[in-house]
Amino acid sequence: MSGSGKTFSESWHRVADLRISLRPTVRARKQLFRGETWYVLQDPFNNQFFRLRPEAYDFVSRLRPDRTVEDVWQEALNRHPDEAPGQEDVIQLLTQLYFANLLYFETAADSAKLFERYKKRRQREIQSKLLSIMFVRIPLFDPEYILRRIGLLIKVLVSPAFAVIWIGVVLAAGKVVIDNFDAATDQIQGILAPDNLLLLYAGLVVIKSLHEFGHAMVCKRFGGEVHTMGVMLLVFTPLPYMDATSSWAFRSRWQRALVGGAGMITEVFVAALATFVWAYTGPGTLHSLAYNMMFIASVSTVLFNGNPLLRFDGYYILSDLLDIPNLATQARGHLRHLAERYLFGYRDSVSPTSSTKEAVWLSVFGVLSGIYRVVVFTGIILFIADKFLLAGLLMALVCVISWVVVPIFRFVSYLASSPRLARTRPRAIAVSCGLFGALLVILAVIPFPNRFRAPGVLEAKEYLRVVNDAPGYVEEVLVRSGSKVTKGTPLLRLSNRELMLEIKATKAQRAETLALRMRAVSQEVADLAPIRKRLEAIEDKLADLLKQEAALVVTARLSGTWVSPRGKEMVGVWIPRGSAVGQIVQDGAFRFTAVVSQDEAADLFVDEIKKAEVRLFGQGGVNLAVDDLEFIPFQHEKLPSAALGWLGGGEVAVSRTDETGLQAAEPFFQIYADLVLDPAVTFFHGRSGKIRFTLLPEPLLFQWGHQFLQLLQRRYQI
Repeated sequence: MSGSGKTFSESWHRVADLRISLRPTVRARKQLFRGETWYVLQDPFNNQFFRLRPEAYDFVSRLRPDRTVEDVWQEALNRHPDEAPGQEDVIQLLTQLYFANLLYFETAADSAKLFERYKKRRQREIQSKLLSIMFVRIPLFDPEYILRRIGLLIKVLVSPAFAVIWIGVVLAAGKVVIDNFDAATDQIQGILAPDNLLLLYAGLVVIKSLHEFGHAMVCKRFGGEVHTMGVMLLVFTPLPYMDATSSWAFRSRWQRALVGGAGMITEVFVAALATFVWAYTGPGTLHSLAYNMMFIASVSTVLFNGNPLLRFDGYYILSDLLDIPNLATQARGHLRHLAERYLFGYRDSVSPTSSTKEAVWLSVFGVLSGIYRVVVFTGIILFIADKFLLAGLLMALVCVISWVVVPIFRFVSYLASSPRLARTRPRAIAVSCGLFGALLVILAVIPFPNRFRAPGVLEAKEYLRVVNDAPGYVEEVLVRSGSKVTKGTPLLRLSNRELMLEIKATKAQRAETLALRMRAVSQEVADLAPIRKRLEAIEDKLADLLKQEAALVVTARLSGTWVSPRGKEMVGVWIPRGSAVGQIVQDGAFRFTAVVSQDEAADLFVDEIKKAEVRLFGQGGVNLAVDDLEFIPFQHEKLPSAALGWLGGGEVAVSRTDETGLQAAEPFFQIYADLVLDPAVTFFHGRSGKIRFTLLPEPLLFQWGHQFLQLLQRRYQI
């Protein structure tokens, strides 16, 4: 209650003669929030909490069934005329307590209203669950009995001595990970392999169960009670959850924050123990399970539970540390206040904030959490649609209804009937229509720059790929990569012992056949014909072997720059015949070969390209002008360079079965762009970058719609 309501209200007669009080089960606790005194009302019977200012609590605490609301208000006005709540404040306060089921009514009629109010509250809860279809909670049992039985263990685990042990174990596990960093990063590649999914889910259940018990034990350690534990369907994945809302009544914000962080603290400790198991066990089920638990604890804790923009552990920790209870609700209330006061002209609107600093916190949090929530839910919908298209479409429909249709309907009802806008309704309607019209004009009328980028690689217009004509081991690299060479310059020297032995054996066969021919000439003329045929075959084989021997020295077949980045790595390596060992590039003219997806290529063939420019990686700030563009009007499947694919660190999806990294997962189009040489840029063959195409300007709404249709076509073939 803000205390800013009017002293008298036209609706006072509705509550003046009521005889009500707080329910007998309600407990009140005094707390400090941001240096100010508040009272927190708690009803353990229905697990409801409510926060009051001291003047409001002074009024509520005096309500009794033998006194009317009018009597209590007059007494408060006489006792504290400057601090007593106004009639509008009292009406608002009683309404909030009424819907929170914290008021007691003595008459039967009021009991009927109480049941009706409970029914409406349940309907709102069910509606909220339906709108949160990806985060459904199913309570299963009351863990309070278990927590009481292990009270001694909880005291040991939640203590300064165990905190020291926790730090030591986590630091030791961190050192183990550093010592085995290569093995840890290599194993992550198979985390989503089909044969690992069962172990991954098993590790997830174990980690999250201990996570929830961590919350429960810390809450119990500081005097709270935990009466609900169950299963939460997080994106249709069953996971454990518990209800620790009793921690809201703790007076110390550090205790409340520790309850919020207990789950993550438990996860990190369990992950540390799993690290030791993983490091000191060989390949097997236990080894893989330990690694999955390490991965889940680190990823989910850092990226999910620790994120304060969603209503999980990080959110409640931030709320407690800032001393702003109900942070999300307060943020929405403050943003609504800003709109009502500065846009709609409602001067009596009051912000829930008590300082400028708090107002800034709430404004930033409200905007960022709304944007992040949409981004996260969109990503989840796409993930589900990739696996189950129908389920993804249903979730998308629910989100559209809850995020678009329902808010629009409520906003229209608010503009049409809210008593807060009774005097400023024309202005509110005019401002809303004006903002909607301006937004529509910006998105659907005003043209904006229309651009897209495509990856590519820089290539010399004249270059020759050098291959070896004979297999062998690389003995020596005769020319350093990047050096100028002329035609015939030796580049590599290979050795092949088997080839030399085969040449020696073939020469011996040739000598033997010559001797047989000489004997046949003098003694057995009839054997001369087959001996001559055998000699011809041996001569041909020997010529081919000698040619391969000469090819063991790989020479340049073109003058230019010798490029072989892997030259030093090839020494001592066996190279099969026909392997690419490098390239000879002729400087002077370069072109940029771009890889354009099928969806984006449609824009190039239909729309007029106003401009194209290339930026090479490692040459930031310099855009290279394009002299001419050449479209190849048929699809390709082989990338011009492995650097453009996933295996080479690029962004183009490649086939998992192709070890070369050149086979694209989907067909694409190639575009050749002739570049204007710039002395400020270093040109060399094989350098990757991106080309940016500037198309005709188009409104943002049409651009987004086009991209959305491309997304549906690319991912779901719709």
